[in-house]
Formats: sequence, structure tokens, C-alpha cells
Amino acid sequence: MSPEQAIADVFGLYEQYGRADYIGEPVSQIEHMSQAAQRAMAEGFDDEVVLAAFFHDIGHLCGHGEENMGGYGVVSHERLGADYLRRAGFSERMAKLVEYHVQAKRYLTFSQPDYYARLSEASRRTLGYQGGVMSAAEAYAFEQDPLCAVSLRMRYWDEHAKEMQVPLLDLEGLKAKARRLLAA
Repeated sequence: MSPEQAIADVFGLYEQYGRADYIGEPVSQIEHMSQAAQRAMAEGFDDEVVLAAFFHDIGHLCGHGEENMGGYGVVSHERLGADYLRRAGFSERMAKLVEYHVQAKRYLTFSQPDYYARLSEASRRTLGYQGGVMSAAEAYAFEQDPLCAVSLRMRYWDEHAKEMQVPLLDLEGLKAKARRLLAA
């Protein structure tokens, strides 16, 4: 697939499904993902991380019609999204960051006893579908991963990207970032 075709396909999902309700939250899919990317940009992360933040829930869009989590989105959306991005030609690092945003939630519910109570209702309900709280062995393995720290930041952005009436990022700017990464 050419970079231009990949960009057309990936961003086409946002055009087709992005205005849909973000599964029990007060924002749309595209508002949520735009806010996550804005937070990554505000913290000075590189384009790969910014796009991973924007794409972190793309599995809900590309997995449209797949098994759902009791009305709260697509089961294994993190894996579906990561695999979709790999097929589109994006880096393994970006795909893993998309995949790890759920692992980060599972890790934080293990490592911070008060974390679960801070999750939105939708995030609490989906945790069971996502493997539940990590075991000590899973948490130790996750901590050893070089992407653990940025995955935990991404989880923070994910949780806080649910504010109403925040202007969307310019999608042309995100497409330009994607074009540069696919060309590299």
C-alpha cells in the first residue's frame, strides 16, 4: 500500500465514523482522539507518539461491526488497531503504543489501588473485557518494556481526553506527520 493510500484509508475511518459517540463519554470518537494527540503535542513528544495518541482507539473504527464490550466498543480494539496500523505501514513502535494503552490501564489498576475509582464508568466496564487487573508477573514484565513510561503517559492522555467543546486538531497537520513517518 502506498503512503498516500494508507493515509486516505486511515483518515477515511475518522471521516466515516469519527463523529460517532465515544462509547458512553460526553465527546465523539474524533474529539477524544484529537484531545489525546493535543496532550502529546503539548508535552513535546515526537510525531510517532503524537500519532499513536491520535490513533490509540482506531480499533473501534476499523473493527466496526466486530464483537463489542457490552455496548462499550470493540473487544480487543487495541490489538485490532495496532494490527491495522502495521498493515498500513506504520512503525512497530507506534503499533505497540496503540496496543499498550489498554495494558497501561491494566497495569495502573494493579500498581495504584485508587486508580480504578478514578476511571470513568465506561473504562471500568471495559476493564473486564480487557483482561482485568494485571497480575504481579504481568506488571513486572510490562515495567521492563522500553515503551512502558510513554504508554503510561498515553493512558493519562486517554483518560483526560474527554472534555466537551475543545476544538479539533487540524487533520491536515496530522496527515503531514503521517506522510513523513510513512516516507521514512
